[in-house]
Parts: sequence; C-alpha cells; structure tokens
Amino acid sequence: MTFCTIHRDRSLTIGPNNVTSAQSEPTSAPQVAASSTLALAHYLERQGVLNEARVEQLTGLTMVELTDPDRRVTADLHYRLWEHAELATGDPGVGLHAGQVVDPERMGLVGHVFFNCDTLGEAVTQYVRLHRLINESVFLSFEQTADQAILCWQADAREHYCRQDMDRTLAAAITRTRHFIHPGIRAEWVEIAHAAPAYADEYEKLLGGPVRFDCDITRLAFNSRHLGHPIPRRNPYVYSAVLKQVNALLARLQTRRSFGRKIRRLISKQMATEKIDADSLARQCHMSRQTLYRKLKKEDLSFHGLVEQVRQDKALRYVAGDHYALGEIAFLLGFSELSAFSRAFKRWTGTSPAEYRARHLATQRVASPGPGAPDGDR
Repeated sequence: MTFCTIHRDRSLTIGPNNVTSAQSEPTSAPQVAASSTLALAHYLERQGVLNEARVEQLTGLTMVELTDPDRRVTADLHYRLWEHAELATGDPGVGLHAGQVVDPERMGLVGHVFFNCDTLGEAVTQYVRLHRLINESVFLSFEQTADQAILCWQADAREHYCRQDMDRTLAAAITRTRHFIHPGIRAEWVEIAHAAPAYADEYEKLLGGPVRFDCDITRLAFNSRHLGHPIPRRNPYVYSAVLKQVNALLARLQTRRSFGRKIRRLISKQMATEKIDADSLARQCHMSRQTLYRKLKKEDLSFHGLVEQVRQDKALRYVAGDHYALGEIAFLLGFSELSAFSRAFKRWTGTSPAEYRARHLATQRVASPGPGAPDGDR
C-alpha cells in the first residue's frame, strides 16, 4: 500500500516543455501525489543514482517543488520517472525493491490514517476509500469471502498500467503491514496483470503465496482473520485530526471529474433495464445531447467510451463469479444475444467468457478450497 504525504490539491497543466507545472487552469488527466514521485526520487538517492536534473526534466518539478504538499504530477510523467529509475539502477525489479523500504519518518497523511485505525479491517476500508488521493489512474476495490480478504487494483486505461509502480504497491502492502501491524501476515495468493518478468521468483518469496501473472487485474488475497488484528500504537487523536483533513482533500479532488462519475453511475444503473441512449441520459440531466458530449469532453471522456468501460468492468466481475449464467450476463449488460456479448468479451480480454470463467474459478479452487468469492458490483 503506497502511503505518501498529501495535503491540498492544486490544479496542474502541461507547461511549455511538455511537463507538469502549477497553473490556474485545471487538467482532467489522472494525477499522482507529487510525494509519491518524491519517494521514488529518495529511493534513487538511497541507491546513489539520483540525477536531479533528469528528475526535473521528466517531471517538470525540482526536488524542492516535489516537497510542496500542494503538488500533484500527471500519472504519465510519474510513470516515465519509473522507467528512468529502472534504467538508472540497472534493476528491472526496482519497484519490488523500492516497496520494501520502510521509513516511518516519510509516512504521510494516508499512512497516518491507516496506521491509527482500530483494526486492519478498518484500515483497509479507509485505504480503499482514500486511494484516489494517492493515484487517480488506478482503481482500488476490496472483496471479502468467508475466509479471504482480496484487494484489487485496475488501471483506468492500458497506458496507465506501470509494472514498476504496481510492483512497489504490492511490496509496500505486505512489507509495511508486517512492519506496523503483524509480522505473520502473508498473501494467500496473488494475481498480477503484467507478464512474468525475469525476477518472477522474487514475488512469492516476498508476498508469501503462489503468484500468477498475465491476469486481467492485479489482486492480492490474505486470510480474513487478519482483518481483526488491532493496530499497535494507534493514536485516536491523530486519527481524528488527520481523517478530517484527508476527507476535505478528497471532497475537493472528487469535484474534478464529478460529471463523468455521475454519467457513469446513470449508465450502470440503466444498463440492465433499458437500452443505453445518450438522449435519454441527457434528458435526465436536464440538458441536450450536445451539452452532455461537451461536458464529458472537458473531462477527456466520451459517452460511448463510458458505456464501453462500464460494460467491460461489469463483464469482468460477473464472469469471474458463478452467480449468473453467461446468457443472463449478456442480458444484464444490454447485449441482444449471447454471441454478441461473447465477441465483445473476447475483444476486451482475448478469451471467451466461458474460458475466462473456467480459468478464474479454477484459480479460486486452488487458492482456497472454501466458498468462491461472491460476485459483487461497484
């Protein structure tokens, strides 16, 4: 779990050198807390390969500017720095190794919320809720079965999936939880969205459970009994004060794409009951279709893209479980027939719904002989 110092949001735009700089005009591109970028720079410094001029060139921010709690960096630039980090260190597993560094002195607001909750279960709930303060380009969700708790990470677009950053996230999730909460916590199983790298054997040694690569999303499961672990040295006063601050920040941050989220919710709500139509949704929002398109465009979104995204997200969740027959899923997602759904699913994942379900359920049976994960919808 990548914890970082985040305070008040400031709008960013692309400056004259195609890098991010603080300006008055907002950008709708997904952003990362600049403190996450600073943490990577500190790791490069620890390895003796920090080139401050290169960091500034890639991010458009000096090391001093990265310490500004108001700063945010577009995700593309942050991921570009990860590519540089791999080259500078000569270490393909730089993310996995950076994530194992525990420095309590650099733990920021989200970390203070996490480690001052009463239990790990409460901490996970807060972490998922606050994750967009850390990285807007990755969606984090949480599933729970009778005996497993599962964290799921999914990039909002393929170009925003960064192997090095995901490695760091997984390594930090286990390393910091062991350090601050309970040393015996280990992954029951892990699914990772990128292909197996040359250092693939390191994952299982670090995370503790079997690891499978080339999956559709990244998931980490641990035994749900750990959710009841009390968090040592928690401070209720710090928790209350910091939570108030991050809640205010989250409210400000969420206004940036509030219209797109509203339309996405409407699409999701109507998908199983009627044909999704831009004109009908525009009428619900008391505007014309042209105004709907224009407002979405301001957030770098399109109506048809949102419909496709909602369908794909629901399809992956429905097919991964076994609560609905494939024909029922096709109906729930607004397809006229199963064959049309199958073609779309294969376009999204490269495999048929039946093959995807069989593979997913087989993995669940191997990982946990108990009840399978329930199908949920966000």
